[in-house]
Amino acid sequence: MIPLSVLDLSPITEGSDAAQSFRNSRELAQNAERFGYRRYWLAEHHNMPGIASAATSVLIGHVAGATNTIRVGAGGIMLPNHSPLVIAEQFGTLASLYPGRIDLGVGRAPGSDQITARALRRTLANEIDDFPNDVIELMRYFDEPGASGPVRSVPGVGLKVPVWILGSSLYGAQIAAMLGLPYAFASHFAPAQMMQAIEVYRNLFKPSVHLKAPYVMLGFNVFAADTDGEAELLSTSVQQAFVNLRSGRPRPLPPPRAGYLSTLGSPERALLDNLLTCSAVGSPDTVREKIEAFIARTGAQELMIASQIFEHEARVHSYQLTAEVLGQCAVEVV
Repeated sequence: MIPLSVLDLSPITEGSDAAQSFRNSRELAQNAERFGYRRYWLAEHHNMPGIASAATSVLIGHVAGATNTIRVGAGGIMLPNHSPLVIAEQFGTLASLYPGRIDLGVGRAPGSDQITARALRRTLANEIDDFPNDVIELMRYFDEPGASGPVRSVPGVGLKVPVWILGSSLYGAQIAAMLGLPYAFASHFAPAQMMQAIEVYRNLFKPSVHLKAPYVMLGFNVFAADTDGEAELLSTSVQQAFVNLRSGRPRPLPPPRAGYLSTLGSPERALLDNLLTCSAVGSPDTVREKIEAFIARTGAQELMIASQIFEHEARVHSYQLTAEVLGQCAVEVV
């Protein structure tokens, strides 16, 4: 079975706050390490009432400091929001504190709306188109002294922090292939171009000093519980969250709501059917069957499991069941 990893948005649930979200992320990461997950990634989003991982580098340090072996990283840093040097310094610091355990996934979307993007102190003209050059500049800061020219990332220089390209379209696939980098596709919320992006990446891939052959990691939603009915109820939290977001009403992650789908009209049902195509909802046997079918269909070499579940204990249990059914877990929750 291929490796499994965790994608965490450090969700803020209704009635809670960011401080509790950070405690939950720390505890989930500790359990994910025990369950045998390979990576624990956090994602950069801004101005989102239900997502606490805006200061992604800071939260990565919080999680890495509470764990021992699991790789911790960004899935991802939205590079147009930052100068490459600033990110190199941040991740050089993390890699110095936690050697051999830090990953850096980068994407070209702002992770926010345009008004918020301006508040992040970036101009909106042409900067997304600078993404390939920004990635190259960023990697140079991690090379040996002299590779980046007169400006050095201290810390960062010589640390060769692994860089991944994240994407939800064909653009990221082409950049990852051109630069010879591993590729992570956001199929857990944007599955439409997944198969085409995988094909583009593998066909155009150029071996590099970073990677000799293509490596594809795919996002995949899992809502696992002891029964199918319980899992289906847990999944209604993320269903509500997507509908709220697409309706322009983002809010903290809501509690499960029995019968939620029956309250929706056809457009909302179609939206969820599209966004949540790459998902497994059910008991352990159901989850195993759906994950194995997804791997067979895509040839994924690693899965990044997203489980936006309202109750923290149920979320931990979902990750445990997922690891158990795929033969990666033989320990109890702490």
